[in-house]
Amino acid sequence: MTKEQNPTTPETAGPRPRRLTYAAVLTALEGVGLAVGGVWVLVLGLTGDPDDRQQAVTLGVTLVALALLPLLAARGLFALRSWSRGPSIITQILALPVAYSLLQADSIAIPAGIAIAAMAIATLVFLVNPATTEALGIRGPGNAPDQK
Repeated sequence: MTKEQNPTTPETAGPRPRRLTYAAVLTALEGVGLAVGGVWVLVLGLTGDPDDRQQAVTLGVTLVALALLPLLAARGLFALRSWSRGPSIITQILALPVAYSLLQADSIAIPAGIAIAAMAIATLVFLVNPATTEALGIRGPGNAPDQK
C-alpha cells in the first residue's frame, strides 16, 4: 500500500492540532535545556576546578544523553508519530520531581522550579487532549479495530 492509498499516514492525516504543536515545542525546549545544561556541566567539569572531575564529567555526559529522549519525542510529535507521546509523557513525569526539589531550595532555583513545573504540567495537558490523541492515531481502551 502506498502513501496515497493509506489514509492514516501523517502526510494525509490532516493538519496538526495546535495543542500537539505546543506539546512538541515544549518537549523540544526541555530537550534543548537538558543538552545545554549537560554541555555546561561537562565544560565546567573539564575546564574548572570541580570537587570531583569524574563525577562532573559523568553528570554532563548523562544530561546530554538524556536530552535525546525529549528531542526524539518532539521530532516524533511534529511528524504525528503515535510512539512519540509515551517518551514525551515520561519526560514530563520525570521533570515534576526535579521541579519539586528546586521549589524546596532557598535560592534562585525557585523560579526555575516554577518554570519546569509549569512546562511539564502544560505539556501533559496538551498530550492527553482528545484532539492530540486523535491526531496521533491513539485509541483508548476498548476502541481497537476488530481483529478477525
